[in-house]
Amino acid sequence: MSSGKEIRYYEGSSAALLAEPLGERYALCSLPAGHSPLPAPAECGAASQGGNDHSALSGGDHCTPAVWLADLEGDDLGVLRQQLLEQPEVRLVGILPEAQDGDASPLDTVPSPHVFACLPRNASRALVEKTIEAAFANIDLAQRERAAREDLERTQREMEELNRIGVALSATRDVRALFALILASSREITAADAGSLYVVEEARPEEIAAGSSERRLRFKLTQNDSLQFPFTEFTLPITESSVAGYVARHGETLNVADAYTLLPGLGSPDQPYRFNPQYDQETGYRTRSVLTLPMKNGKGEVLGVLQLINCKRNRAARLDSPEAVEREVQPFPERAVRLALSLASQAAVAYENSRLYQDIEALFEGFVQAAVTAIEQRDPTTSGHSQRVSTMTVGLAEIVDRADAGPYAGVRFTREQMKEIRYAALLHDFGKVGVREEVLVKSKKLYPAQLAVVQTRFDYLCKELEACSERRKLQALLNSCREEALAQIAAIEQEYHRRLAELDDYFEFILQVNEPTVLPVGKFDRLIEIARQTYRDPRGNERNLLTPDEVRFLSIPKGSLDAQERQQIESHVVHSFNFLMQIPWTKEIKEIPRIARAHHEKLDGSGYPYRLKGDEIPLQAKIMTVCDIFDALSAADRPYKKAVLPERALEILALSVRDNELDPVLFQLFVNAKIYQLTSKRL
Repeated sequence: MSSGKEIRYYEGSSAALLAEPLGERYALCSLPAGHSPLPAPAECGAASQGGNDHSALSGGDHCTPAVWLADLEGDDLGVLRQQLLEQPEVRLVGILPEAQDGDASPLDTVPSPHVFACLPRNASRALVEKTIEAAFANIDLAQRERAAREDLERTQREMEELNRIGVALSATRDVRALFALILASSREITAADAGSLYVVEEARPEEIAAGSSERRLRFKLTQNDSLQFPFTEFTLPITESSVAGYVARHGETLNVADAYTLLPGLGSPDQPYRFNPQYDQETGYRTRSVLTLPMKNGKGEVLGVLQLINCKRNRAARLDSPEAVEREVQPFPERAVRLALSLASQAAVAYENSRLYQDIEALFEGFVQAAVTAIEQRDPTTSGHSQRVSTMTVGLAEIVDRADAGPYAGVRFTREQMKEIRYAALLHDFGKVGVREEVLVKSKKLYPAQLAVVQTRFDYLCKELEACSERRKLQALLNSCREEALAQIAAIEQEYHRRLAELDDYFEFILQVNEPTVLPVGKFDRLIEIARQTYRDPRGNERNLLTPDEVRFLSIPKGSLDAQERQQIESHVVHSFNFLMQIPWTKEIKEIPRIARAHHEKLDGSGYPYRLKGDEIPLQAKIMTVCDIFDALSAADRPYKKAVLPERALEILALSVRDNELDPVLFQLFVNAKIYQLTSKRL
């Protein structure tokens, strides 16, 4: 009776005498004395039954446990040592020669690690059997240890792979890319030739009102190593009639060895789901083994379904024929199912996180738009400014990102940095909510109430001039003869019209200098002259035609704001920065406050609020500054200035470049790429 274990020895050696009585328990495998090649198990079996086939063999069976009984004095120990190195399922039991007085031990010629045990030539059968049993037990123990170690190593590789995939899933926020990664990773880890991914989606209220079910499956993605074909998304109800619908409804895993056993009319009546062969019929593909798994989140809710098709024995095989399918496809093993389930759980969490991230982004986008609306409602004349500046800033940043020459050839903006630029541009003026509205919307150098006072004063002077003229006429009539009185009245009338025209001219000049200018204007000598003119108020007090405050405002050389008002306006940058610093930005977009804070800084240090110079200003802010100034110049008319044509706006920007206020390279890219045309619709 053979136990599937072998005892090997050389014919005629002392080991043969000890091995032959064990033939009832073990397969005996003998080789001629001095024969160096190693025996194969099938031919050893023939030798044990008395055959004389001594042909050279190549290496033996590494899976068959064997014990070599070797005469340590006479056998070829070099060959045996090599076999021990090549075959971990073999143990060497040495037969000791009878030692003579003064002889060296035979063990001195064989390194002890290669010898499992030693027996004397006259060892009893019981001792031989015990030693052989111990050798086979040691082989079995080593095999189990090796299998456990291999299993552990395989598990570690799988865990490392799952961890790697998990990290990749966590880092992928684009849902479409995430779906592709989920399906590709699932197929890779299970050796699936093809696969599909479905997601559970909620029907819209109007669809539910029209009779649609609240939840359905949407076919989002398919992959196939053996066949490429176009596909379109579609939806299917979450019912038990389809495999994917059944898994989505019950949250169970289905592992089918052959999908064609689920064709209508086949399979168990207890299985409500059926396989739809339409895809195979249209493409010529052959679906065989199918593993369908639910993608569950931490709450046990099914968010999607993974369907893996045709588990391959050889991952590189192409299933382009029925023969290839028959040869290569096997059912998904239990280990693959466990791995796929683990991956499906990770995928569900990653998908849920991705959706949550998208929801947060949508929420933040809504907040940003609401913030922009709040800014524009305080100053409706700048409506659309933030959006236009954002569009141009992102456009110019993309040009800088693609530059392959010049100082910015090495600059590359990541997707998150482009998002930083966009949000910083949208929110750069949010601090205007902290500026007094009368200053924010001040359209002329004088506030409307101030101008009304000046106008009332001139109206009073005109009426007073008229009344004075009439009084003088009456006095002439009363104190002079007719001819003399008429002459005096004519002179009084002439003087009245001259003085009235002078007052009108003064007021027209005041209205003229009350208009803000884009570039500095400093010719206000006549204004001083007018201000020195005096009149008497109704109480008889002598007053100047213009007050010192009125002269100060009307003497503003550029724009409509004096130094204090401009300081209030400039404070909006600090307000924006302080507001943006309250938002817990993620590390990818944490530079938004710093970028927005610097959009009014100039290269020469003349900007505000911190008078930054050159490289102290972030590149993103330099980009935004060019776009912000251009839009401020060329957008729709504002109360404090008229819009200028784009060509004139570019000329003014060029002057700022000449004065070392703006980056010349960025300005040139702005002009060459016609970034200003991205917002050609001026509001």
